[in-house]
Amino acid sequence: MKSVTAEAMLDLERKTVDALEIKMTDLMDRAGLGVALAAFQFCQDRDGGEHQVLLIAGRGNNGGDAFVAARYLKEYGAIPTVWIAGSASEIKGDALTHFSRMKSAKIEYRELPVREDWDDAAAFLDKRRNPYYSAVVDGVLGTGLKGAARGPAAGAIRLINALAWNTVVVAIDVPSGLDADTGEAPGEAVMADVTATIGLPKRGLLMPAAVNYAGSVEVVDLGVPQEAVDEIECDLELITPFDLQPLFPPRRRDAHKGSFGHVLIIGGAEGCSGAAALAAAAALRSGAGLVSALVPRSVAGTVASAAPEAMVHPGTDTDAGSLAAASLDVWRRRAGEFTAVAAGPGLTRHPESAALVRALLRECRVPLLLDADALNVLEGCAADIARASCPVTITPHPGETGRLLGCGAADVQSDRLAAARRAAGLTGAVVVLKGAGTLVTRAGDTMHVNMLGNPGMAAGGSGDVLSGLLAGLLAQGMAPMDAARAAVYLHGRAGDDAARAKSQHALTAGDIVENLGYAFQALTPR
Repeated sequence: MKSVTAEAMLDLERKTVDALEIKMTDLMDRAGLGVALAAFQFCQDRDGGEHQVLLIAGRGNNGGDAFVAARYLKEYGAIPTVWIAGSASEIKGDALTHFSRMKSAKIEYRELPVREDWDDAAAFLDKRRNPYYSAVVDGVLGTGLKGAARGPAAGAIRLINALAWNTVVVAIDVPSGLDADTGEAPGEAVMADVTATIGLPKRGLLMPAAVNYAGSVEVVDLGVPQEAVDEIECDLELITPFDLQPLFPPRRRDAHKGSFGHVLIIGGAEGCSGAAALAAAAALRSGAGLVSALVPRSVAGTVASAAPEAMVHPGTDTDAGSLAAASLDVWRRRAGEFTAVAAGPGLTRHPESAALVRALLRECRVPLLLDADALNVLEGCAADIARASCPVTITPHPGETGRLLGCGAADVQSDRLAAARRAAGLTGAVVVLKGAGTLVTRAGDTMHVNMLGNPGMAAGGSGDVLSGLLAGLLAQGMAPMDAARAAVYLHGRAGDDAARAKSQHALTAGDIVENLGYAFQALTPR
């Protein structure tokens, strides 16, 4: 989904009002309804008790959205309370209309017009050890922020962040204090778990600078005319379920396992058998009809027991217990059976691994995914990938990207967008630059950003799960860019579902695999 500047979104809102022949207050009602739905889903995730939601509203249109959301939340059975960062007498325009409707709905509100009021409120809540809220909604500042937040708005931001330790923070449109176009925070800014952005994603939300503030980004549909969206030039898009759903049509009733491809995972070694096993397990969850794994003979039994539905082919071991290049003879004898190949999980950096990867680049004729050590053994040799005989997808983390480009991980992280574009240009591959705000691109194409996922996924094996999942989608005939976008979305969503169930701290790569089925439900018709 295309991202837009704050100014462009204002123009789209005017076009939407004209096209739908409605008033701006009606458009604000749609926005607030979407925010209420985003907040209420977290109420439903909480067990028992009354679902109290604290909405903190500014005096402008962002506050107006919060007033609407409060009204709908009450209709859903939650107990909303609204705190206003300012005086109610300062509310004007469409926001005032919805403030009046909120009051008519008998929703409790409180005015905190000066910074000291917020400091006092924070102290009061601290003494109560932060009362239980199912969600806190940030409606303080919108897209028109210029410079650092001041006065009651700054106090409100500080309070929201203080409450975040034991509740979910949902930001309206952009987290308050964040520049909607750049993603920079010139002062204090809300650190949201979810940003319910209105109409279309704001460009700043997708920038690396916004990663610690935006959380996951959900789009509230306003009914913007598609022809108006088509006119927008955009080089940065958010990966959303709306864009991905057409990639997963209903399966025919007469389908069989041969209808959905056969993926081969190549990797594993003594001490690294889990990487290949996790990749195989994720491939099995991808919808692929058949999954095979080519691993060293010494770990074949371990991988087979960890992923019993996969066919495990023992290869030749090196003296270090890794996969020897001669093992590719197993693949060569059956190459016509496989519709995609993934190499790298647990492969190691043994000299034989380099020979194996280069042979794959020369001989493979189906989509090939390279990850982990399959990239590390090509350090400084990005051009080798560009000469491949098949479509290649690479899924490096910043360190692996740096090794391909001849720079450090810090250099990659300092400008992730530029690093991803450079890697795509040098390799000719579809590039998936992993990390918070995973990027997907290829030379000359739009940059796509995934805003799902959480810090709990920064654990061993998570990348192997992504590799297996992506390879499984490739095996089913999905185009590499489509497969990459779908895989990072599903991976992030499964990780978020797993974190809600088990916490970020206790999250494992296996938990991500187990939650892939639930993630697919957002994209598949049945």
